[in-house]
Amino acid sequence: MYAIIATGGKQYKVEENMLLKVEKIESVDNTVKFDALMVVDGDVVKAGTPIVEGAVVEAEIVAQDKDSKIIVYKYKAKKNERKRQGHRQPYTLLKIKSIKG
Repeated sequence: MYAIIATGGKQYKVEENMLLKVEKIESVDNTVKFDALMVVDGDVVKAGTPIVEGAVVEAEIVAQDKDSKIIVYKYKAKKNERKRQGHRQPYTLLKIKSIKG
């Protein structure tokens, strides 16, 4: 059984007990619930417009961290204009607990 969820402007295919790295989510407690866009259980496929009614994916927040650093260069030829910049994207690590629906 798997489901398709949307968070952070992206869609993810999730299964139970799976670890998933998504855009940073602010949450008061350690559990997060997502509405499912599609749920597949064997040969049974439930798809919604835009969500499947009553289908919920529950996840637990494992960690809040930053990804590894990427280096961004900006350069203009013949102008002696160079800029070097680093960026670390914050993320949330989730563990999918259950898929209901």
